[in-house]
Amino acid sequence: MSGSSKGTSEQPGKMVKQKSGLNRGILDQGWGEFRRQLDYKVAWNGGMLLAVPPHHTSQTCPCCGHVSKDNRLTQAQFLCVDCGYANNADVVGAINVLERGYRLLACGESAQSGRSVKQEPAEGRAQKLRSPAGIPAL
Repeated sequence: MSGSSKGTSEQPGKMVKQKSGLNRGILDQGWGEFRRQLDYKVAWNGGMLLAVPPHHTSQTCPCCGHVSKDNRLTQAQFLCVDCGYANNADVVGAINVLERGYRLLACGESAQSGRSVKQEPAEGRAQKLRSPAGIPAL
């Protein structure tokens, strides 16, 4: 939301003053301090904070791993153009973030890579039959 809302002379922006106030409020938040405090509180209570990059989490199919902008029909709907998996886009993003966190914990590798390079694929299983994290395959 922190992009310019002024527009151009041909297409002037709408509600510029309100958007600039919202942008200022978003950017004034101390996100670095929030993250530091969160890490401190989680460690104090015996937990561990994992920072998982959110890139393409709501555009990646949790079943087949296909990444495309076309997978997002609307802001709230997800439909994989490759395998047909459908769900709410927020749920898909949460499944993908959870899977990246598990991958980071299990293998200690970058959470942005596709398939773990430290683990061999299971024999006799097709890539299409993979179920998303936390959702059992039928």
